[in-house]
Formats: sequence, C-alpha cells, structure tokens
Amino acid sequence: MRTYLDHNATSPLRPAVKAAMLAAMEIGGNASSIHAEGRAAHKLMDDAREKLAFWLGCLPQMIAFTSGGTEANNMALRGVAVDRLLVSAIEHPSVMAAARASGKKVEIIPVDQFGRVEMAALEKLLVGGRALVSVMMANNETGVIQPISEIAGLVHAAGSLLHVDAVQGVGKRQVNFGLLGVDLLTVAAHKVGGPTGIGALIIRDGLVVEPLLHGGGQELRRRAGTENLINIAGFAALADVPQLDANDVNNRLEASLEGATIFSGGAARLGNTTCFAIRGLSAETLLMKYDLEGIAVSSGSACSSGKVGPSHVLQAMGVAPDLARSAIRISSGWNTTETDIQHFISITQKFRARASAKAA
Repeated sequence: MRTYLDHNATSPLRPAVKAAMLAAMEIGGNASSIHAEGRAAHKLMDDAREKLAFWLGCLPQMIAFTSGGTEANNMALRGVAVDRLLVSAIEHPSVMAAARASGKKVEIIPVDQFGRVEMAALEKLLVGGRALVSVMMANNETGVIQPISEIAGLVHAAGSLLHVDAVQGVGKRQVNFGLLGVDLLTVAAHKVGGPTGIGALIIRDGLVVEPLLHGGGQELRRRAGTENLINIAGFAALADVPQLDANDVNNRLEASLEGATIFSGGAARLGNTTCFAIRGLSAETLLMKYDLEGIAVSSGSACSSGKVGPSHVLQAMGVAPDLARSAIRISSGWNTTETDIQHFISITQKFRARASAKAA
C-alpha cells in the first residue's frame, strides 16, 4: 500500500479533469486556424478562459496562459518596466531566480518567526521609489498565508505594483483577483489535481508586460506559441470541483505529532500543509524511511536536484540549522483517505519510539 502525502509538489489528476482533457483530445485543430477545426479549438479555449476568469475573479482577457507557475513568475518579474524588485525572503525559487536574472535591483523583504512579511520593513523599503513587490499567497513549505489585501494597500499607496504567486492557494482557498487588489497573479493547475505544464499570469487591464517568448500573436501578443489546448481544458475543469477542505485531516495529523516542532504553527496556514521536525531525526534519513514504509512525503528543504539542502524559508524564519535539517512536509489532497492518515500516524509513532529507545 502506498500513501501519498506530497500534494504541494503535485497532486494526482482528478477524474473530472482527466475527462475534460480526453474530450479536448478529440479536437484536432489549432486555435489560430480559421477553418472549422481551428474554430472549434478556439471556442474550447475561449470557453475555458471564461470559466477560469469567473472562478478567479478577473476578466477573460486578463489571463495569459503559460507552461506553469515558473514561467508566469518569470514573465511577471522580468517583464514589468520597473527598476526595483522587492521580494519576500520566503518566495519560491522560481521567483528568487527570476528576480536575480532580471537585471533589476533586488531587495529582500524580511519575515517574522512564522514566515509572515514584516509590514514595517516593507513600508520602509517602498520609500525607495516605484517597485514591483512579489509576495506569495501561501508558502509551499510551511503553508503560511500572507495578508495579501493588506500588503496590496500598502504597496499601492506607495505608487508601486504587486505580484502574487498564488500557485499553492488555487483550489485550497478563495483566489479572487479583483478582491485581492493585486496587479499580477500567478496561478497553476497541478497542486490540486489539475494537469502539469499549464498555468497563467493574470495581468491587470492596462498594465504592460513584455513577453518572454516571441513569435506569433497568441495570448494578445503576450506569450507566443501554440496554446496547450488539452491542458487548458483540464485547468478549466478545476473550476467545477469543490475547494479542498483538509483541516480535519491536518488536525488529526498534527495531534499525533506531540513533542515535534510544527513550523508556523501559530499562524494562519493552508489547511492541507504541515511542516514539522523531530529533533534527532534528520529529514534525509526520514524521507528514505517513510518511502520504504510506503509513504511519500517531502522535505521542507527539498531542492530541484532531489537532494536535501538548507531551506531558505526556514532560515529566513530564524530556525536553528540543526532543526531545519530535520524538517518534513506533509501535504494532503483531494484523494487523501482516513487509511492514509492512520498509516502515516502509525509509522511516525514507530520511528519516534525507535529514536527514543536509541537515545535511552
């Protein structure tokens, strides 16, 4: 039996999403072609864009489809005409790397011990002139949620722009572009049961974003290349599925972790995410042990190479290095069962008993 608790990395494809993608595969045309097949493809894409716009609280023409969250983040940070970027210290690597590659001045916004943006520090940084501020809606490691509307008010009062990476928020909490009051919003499908390889950058009307990719005139000339019609259909299908509600699941999980450190435990977090550490048990060792017991979880400090390295998120929160090296992330999803929860709890209790016996 396998227990999958790594939905913040990628969540398995939902049946309704798969059905929508299979239906889209029957349409063989290019959405840029004017013949009947092309018009059918264009209609499917327009319908999907309208459905997503209604779900995400924006106008259809504000949505520029991309290959995923990474491309959308790069498009935002590299494509807006500002000289400065203010980036929170806990951003996803795709934001950090895009900022460094932009050629613009990059300044880091500090966070508190829970991983929340220090508002007073942000206010001081904004005095330096017009900037693009990038703050994620919810952290991929700890699940901590930022007060985006409050940040938007502060940023706009200073005459600056706000970009929000909402990849971890989509499908787990309300994501409404208009209500948030942001200028740019990154979204993607695969964290809540949508397909990988599809995302979007939502761009406020009137804001110019230079394209990363040049070629045809797709996406109102903001992103060249033939649109990924099948994945777009799958993305739009997420608008019809219930919002993930995993609070009960996580409460039971966290109740079983007595004595462990739960990072950002005193702050508002995504209901599906727990990042914890047990002193004396390294993340690298635990990941292998969990996998051998049939459980897929992640290290809070996993990097793109698949190896465990220091987490910049936990470092920014002031977590001691030895404790940070023990960080494990559990993230439940749409198909998590009671059996999965009990499996994780029993195996974790076994590991802790062994560690206690060894210490004695």
